[in-house]
Amino acid sequence: MPRGNDTQTIVHYKGKEDDFVIFVDSVNAFKGWKADKSVPLAQVVSGWKVFVTHKKGTQGIMDSASNGSLDNEFGTHKVEDVVMQILEKGTVQETESAERQGDRNIANGGTVPH
Repeated sequence: MPRGNDTQTIVHYKGKEDDFVIFVDSVNAFKGWKADKSVPLAQVVSGWKVFVTHKKGTQGIMDSASNGSLDNEFGTHKVEDVVMQILEKGTVQETESAERQGDRNIANGGTVPH
């Protein structure tokens, strides 16, 4: 996952039952793979995890997709096959992560009475 103020690139696939999301390294890596399928998927995909958003598009809570939901939608739960189908049929979206906020170590600051 990217740190604060970094871009995050996802590929969204709207299925019959649910919406599925995977993370990719960049839009350029995704477009390069679409143009030349000989590029290894490991150079495109950022983590081999398929998420489901429960029909909330890209804005929903991302839970790990179960083998049953992958079987129902894609006919297989083999991650490589599912990721390839999502990359071929999905749409790429790029967003910017919000900067992290909050206290780093409150024991070192003025918030702790001495």
